[in-house]
Parts: sequence; C-alpha cells; structure tokens
Amino acid sequence: MRSAQQPDICDPHIQRWTGGQFAARVDEAMDIYILAMQYPDYTGTQRAVTARRHTKNDGFECRAALDDDGTLVGFGYGYTTKPGQWWHDLVRKAMTPEAGADWLRESFELSELHVRPEHQGRGIGRRLLASLADGNPHRAMLLSTPDADPRAFQLYRRFGFVDLARHYLFPGDARPFAVLGARLPLVDTSVERG
Repeated sequence: MRSAQQPDICDPHIQRWTGGQFAARVDEAMDIYILAMQYPDYTGTQRAVTARRHTKNDGFECRAALDDDGTLVGFGYGYTTKPGQWWHDLVRKAMTPEAGADWLRESFELSELHVRPEHQGRGIGRRLLASLADGNPHRAMLLSTPDADPRAFQLYRRFGFVDLARHYLFPGDARPFAVLGARLPLVDTSVERG
C-alpha cells in the first residue's frame, strides 16, 4: 500500500537513452535535478550546459524513467571517469593515493541519479541504478552524494557501495558529500534469493 504522500500514479518504465535523446530533454532532467537536490532554480541552466557536455564523454550511458504519457520522472547517467575531468580530479585528491589508483582505474562515474520528489520511495532510483549497472563493462562504479541523505545511502548500501571519502566539500556547494564506490557487477541485496 502506498502512503498518503505518494500520488496514485503509473509505474514508470525505464528506457536507455542516447546522448542525443538526453540532450533533447536535458531541461526536463535539470528540473528534476533542482527539485531532488534542493538547489536554486538558476542552477539548472549551468548544469544543463555541463550535462550536454557529458554526453560526449567516453562510455556515456543514460537511463530515463518515463510514465505512461512520456513524462520524465527520473533519470541517471554517467561515463568513464578519466584524469583531467573535474569530478575525477577532485575526488582523487579526496582519496588516499592507493584508493585513488585502485578505484578510479577503468571506472564509471555515476554523475547523476535523480527522481522527482513526488515519485521517490517507489523503487525508481533502484531500477535506474540497476539498469545503468547491468552489462556495464567497467571495473567499478563511483558516485558522490550529500552526506546527509539517508535514503540515498540506503539505496547505495543495498548495492554494495562503500565509503571512499566522507565530508568532502565540492566547489560551489556548502554541503559535505560522501564519495562512494562499488565493484561491478552490482548486486542488489534487497532482492530476495529463492
């Protein structure tokens, strides 16, 4: 049974999107990003430019959660992380040299994974994450998430993500973040084994 806070809406389906498909709907995605991350509205414009640039990165993969009428209710994307990329270089400094050399080699950066707030708590984020990991050829998946987001941590822990750095401050955001990593393939420990 759904709680009174969750609208009675259709179960969205997950689609694989090309970089072009994502770029065509990036403004919708950034609306979700702003709501989910609780950023000011003006953040979306700059982030849309960055997201479009990300579609050109090696190994780019995107998944979209769409309801029956095609409305975007969630999305996730990432790519191969490499030296010289903003996130890669900052995260490498946050880790020990040994951890950085191990975890950042042949790894997939999960750059964004967001679900519209009114659709959260229904397994959409879990399904997006599982779809992005399924068949992913990288050694590991890495991400950063606000330290104070227990629902995100619960999701990532269920897939085996471990702490690589905590309380990290990225430029432009006053909140501390955690950097997490998991070896691929991911295993969803919430799925009952028969």
